[in-house]
Amino acid sequence: MRLLMGLLLFFSLAASQAAADSLSPRQGWEVKPTQKAYGELVDDLKAAIKAEKMLLVTQASASAGAKGRGLTIPGNRVIGVYRNDYAVRMLEASIAAGIEAPIRFYVTENSDGTATLSWKTPTSVFAPYMEEGGDALATLAAELDGVFATIADSAVASK
Repeated sequence: MRLLMGLLLFFSLAASQAAADSLSPRQGWEVKPTQKAYGELVDDLKAAIKAEKMLLVTQASASAGAKGRGLTIPGNRVIGVYRNDYAVRMLEASIAAGIEAPIRFYVTENSDGTATLSWKTPTSVFAPYMEEGGDALATLAAELDGVFATIADSAVASK
């Protein structure tokens, strides 16, 4: 019985540690843990962005910056994605919403060597501007929700 209780405690602690390792779901976010290594997921995300005819507009990585300083931290990369036709439609609906472009994906490395892909949905990103942007911004955000989901599904898919 003690062995069984010990095993239950061990596995529940291990499961909670694994869950705490990657980003947890939160309102307005999509979070997709993968079995891919960090570098592989970054590469697959870049390929998926291109395949969806979107543009990688910005990218930043604290882990790459830390490496340049001689420090090692888990991999992370923020990748901003957009396209000019979406930008024009967004600005026609709401000038203020322009501060949110490009919309970002976030790739994080987990302690077990896998990586997680996360992003705020465009609908969530543009929510503060919906009253000003009206139906045009809501339609754009919904369209971009689909584009970002397609990119993510492609990036996390097994090859």
